[in-house]
Amino acid sequence: MYKNVGEKNFKKLAWGGLILIVVATAVLSAFIPRLRFDYDFEKFFPSGDDETTFFLEHRNKFRSDNDFLLIAIENKNGSVFDSTFLVEVDDFVKKLEKSSPHIERIMSITNMEEVLIFPGNLSSRRPYIDWTEPDLKRDSLRIFRSKELVDVLIANDARSLSLFLKHEDYLSKKKSDELLETVEKTSSMYDFERVRIAGRVIGQKYYITVMMQELLLFVGLSAFLIVLFLYIAFRSGWGVILPQLVIVSSVLWLLGLMGVFNEPINIILTTIPMIMFVVGMSDVIHLVSRYLDALRTGVSKFDAINISLREVGFATLLTSVTTAIGFFTLVFVRVEPIQKFGVVLGIGVLIAFLLTFLLLPFLFYLAPSPKYIYKKKDQHFWYAHLRKWFMWIMRNKKKTVTFYIALLLIFLWGISMIRTNNYLMDDLRASEPLKQDFNYLDDHYGGVRPFELAIQLKDSSASFWDQEVLNELQEVENYLEKSYGVTLKSTLVQTIKVMNRSSHSGNPEYFALPESQAKLKSIRRMVRIANAGELYNALVDTTGMTMRINGTIPDWGNEKVTNKNKELLNFLAERKKPNLDFKITGTAHLIDKNMRYLSKSLVQGLAFSILIVALIMGLIYRSVSMMLISIVPNIFPLIAVAGIMGFFGIELKISTAIVFTIAFGIAVDDTIHLLGKFKFELMKGRSVMYAMKRAYLTTGKAMILTSLILCSGFLLLVFSSFMGSVYMGILLCVTLLFALIADLTLLPILIVLFYRPGKKKKPREL
Repeated sequence: MYKNVGEKNFKKLAWGGLILIVVATAVLSAFIPRLRFDYDFEKFFPSGDDETTFFLEHRNKFRSDNDFLLIAIENKNGSVFDSTFLVEVDDFVKKLEKSSPHIERIMSITNMEEVLIFPGNLSSRRPYIDWTEPDLKRDSLRIFRSKELVDVLIANDARSLSLFLKHEDYLSKKKSDELLETVEKTSSMYDFERVRIAGRVIGQKYYITVMMQELLLFVGLSAFLIVLFLYIAFRSGWGVILPQLVIVSSVLWLLGLMGVFNEPINIILTTIPMIMFVVGMSDVIHLVSRYLDALRTGVSKFDAINISLREVGFATLLTSVTTAIGFFTLVFVRVEPIQKFGVVLGIGVLIAFLLTFLLLPFLFYLAPSPKYIYKKKDQHFWYAHLRKWFMWIMRNKKKTVTFYIALLLIFLWGISMIRTNNYLMDDLRASEPLKQDFNYLDDHYGGVRPFELAIQLKDSSASFWDQEVLNELQEVENYLEKSYGVTLKSTLVQTIKVMNRSSHSGNPEYFALPESQAKLKSIRRMVRIANAGELYNALVDTTGMTMRINGTIPDWGNEKVTNKNKELLNFLAERKKPNLDFKITGTAHLIDKNMRYLSKSLVQGLAFSILIVALIMGLIYRSVSMMLISIVPNIFPLIAVAGIMGFFGIELKISTAIVFTIAFGIAVDDTIHLLGKFKFELMKGRSVMYAMKRAYLTTGKAMILTSLILCSGFLLLVFSSFMGSVYMGILLCVTLLFALIADLTLLPILIVLFYRPGKKKKPREL
């Protein structure tokens, strides 16, 4: 790289380049404080998708369905129908309503009233809780006869009640934190057994807090790991400090560039420092190792730099490119956070390579050489064992290939068992309080997973108030409740039933659609004017052509919900719907669809990555056989891990699916280094067997060390609070171990058996 530069000029170049890199690092580091954390799970919706577009348009017709808090309060003395407990809850609600300007309303059995309509259109309001009565038994019976309250504002077992707190739509992070602080501070004033809160506001605060903590955690753990491995590898302060400067600079450059372009850190990008530290180590170790080996031969520092760059530079460039390709292929996934994760880390890998081959040679030249390198180094352990392993493999080629074929069949069987599934909170550990609160609300309040069904009129002359249409909607709602398992929260039919019951003095027998058109017309007028029209607008859009059925279901998981949706669509298709179109939509539905789409898009990305790497290897060796040989030992680890996932019931989801594209880009590094040294030996006129043996003995140690470093680094993810990151770390580690074993056992056999170097052209005579 610098062979045409004189040593004197190189010294000037080293000082100038070092100063420029230091200045650039300082400038980019100044932008790191601008980094912000992004908690917008809507970005996980598939972009450019018709159903995403439909949902956003549907949501704009109504108010946001995600800007609220559910507050479940348990009574330590048993049933919530305890006057002392309910007085405290009522006081808590009143204080909350006055304490925050961001709260629009709070619904509770303590402040809600039942409207009673008598003959002659006389009406009165009756609170659900009669504070003048010491015995609440009658109130409890009336509340449990009110179908719209059970599983919504009171649990089935009556041991807790729920407050529905509607706050302003799309609150900023600052206002959300203020609201949550108010709720928590106010609740602490009362002697409640336990207060559980669920909603976007508390989820946002939790995720951002954890992301900030884990970013710092992974920086610290990664730095410690690197120092440890560098010291083990090079046994000197020199071997720790110089490589560390390069790796830290790479991380600072990447984070600084994110700050320059105002790119936020999402839940997946919290792993940036760890991945950059670990991946950057591979380039650094190969270059430092070759530089030190060159110094041991007695050459000058300048010559040692040129030798190390010439012998490992091209191979390291290829490994960086292939690793970057592995990340870049994530752009095939039409999910914005995944795409950004791939692009950012792909750029980071290239930055690490650039700084390694710019900054490190400058540091080599300007820093004193470590004295320990001139001492005699005992290579007996590595050479003896690597030679023994190589000879055993060559003597047992057929047995080894047969063993791999048997393993392949077993893992393919395991792949057939893989399930694609996801839960709303499966990214959190079971011990996390947020998940425990979510599970409680899921179990006691009809589920927390949103269910949304959009209904559109086909004919503009029709109306949702037509008796035939209402009857059809009632049949659909009956199916949703009894067969699907939906807890209905907001529907036109249910609202009409409540109004009909109210118009018959609260008699629960009249919780049904009115039989007469005159009665329906009267109720229609009442619904339209209720809450200044807000109630009706939450059910039917302003055009009167679209309405919604809104409810919740337990967090059954993607797989079960998908089957339920298929059954629902079959039910709707079999009915003769009068002028109605039904469409399942909502945030949870889009996330489910994204998971089903994810598998296809990741396969496309992985196939593209494999194709590019194969073409690169084919062009370098100008051999189709070498192109195929280089790919086989890197596809096998992917099949092996997929099989293991099937056997152990590890479900395919975003965090586990992206492992394959990332792992392939990293795993192919060892193959490239081994084949690079193999080609270097062939160029010396060696035979295939001898060249393979020399490559095996000289690169085997580096392959093992770098793989162990990568695996140890990715295993740091087990300390994450997010289970997605934990699975990613474990599966990446397993994949890289399989790749290392395949490169040390299967790859040499394939080369010896199938690779035939082309004939060299004779040099022209002058």
